[in-house]
Amino acid sequence: MTAHVVVGVDGSPSSQAAVEWATDDAVRRGCALRIVYVCEPWVYDIPLQTPPGFRDSMTEYCQGVLATAARLARERTPGTEVNAVLETGRPVEILRREAQDAEQVVLGSRGRGGFTGLLLGSVSLALAGHVAAPVVVVRGDQERIRGEVVVGFDGSAHAAAALEYAFEEAARRGARLHAIHAWQMPVLGQGATLYAPLVEEIFATEERVAADTLRPWREKYPRVEVEETVVCGHPVAVVCEASEAADLAVVGSRGLGRLGSAVLGSVSHGVLHHARCPVAVVRARGEA
Repeated sequence: MTAHVVVGVDGSPSSQAAVEWATDDAVRRGCALRIVYVCEPWVYDIPLQTPPGFRDSMTEYCQGVLATAARLARERTPGTEVNAVLETGRPVEILRREAQDAEQVVLGSRGRGGFTGLLLGSVSLALAGHVAAPVVVVRGDQERIRGEVVVGFDGSAHAAAALEYAFEEAARRGARLHAIHAWQMPVLGQGATLYAPLVEEIFATEERVAADTLRPWREKYPRVEVEETVVCGHPVAVVCEASEAADLAVVGSRGLGRLGSAVLGSVSHGVLHHARCPVAVVRARGEA
């Protein structure tokens, strides 16, 4: 199949924002856009007596949502290849299948329950970090271009994947990259004292870790302007605060426990819920 970006729609304002974002992304990548609407089986299998023409009406509604999304995409970027697909099944299962050969998957942060779910936490969280393709959850103001990508990183393989994606996105957009290495003070036993020299040593160590981690990426992408931040603070709070000035926030799906966590549900989960711009969750290559 031709290289493409997948976007899920359900007719909600959130999914409309996702279509707009995904359309722009397809243009930046020079690939096609695949718009998917999933009609869940229960719509047709309601055990109660339904009025005559109910199923035809539901089919027309689903096709109408899909056609509206396709029209929005074509009007936004004439010339982009747009494919609109109506599927019947469970949204998570369909999207996981669609993600197998997609450049990335784009979802709105909220929906009507037909595709992206009533709250962030259903389909979006079921996919982010659980498919090989990056998953972008669109939230925040999409129209004001800030010219910045923010990425959180530690020393894990997941952070390396996030950094690679973030540098590529910054280069593709001609944007600055704000790379954040957030660390937290070690937990000491009761009565222990954290002396100033020890604090300075920890901070110096974290600065070296950040510099060493970023060095190969700076060399690979010399044209990307990089702002490097090393800070003692909670990573979710730090990344979300930086997202206010960004067009995209990037996180790995897991990490070492300082910026990431053992499972999606700590930093990635927190940033997905609280960031003020679209969030890309990037899984490390080869992760089972």
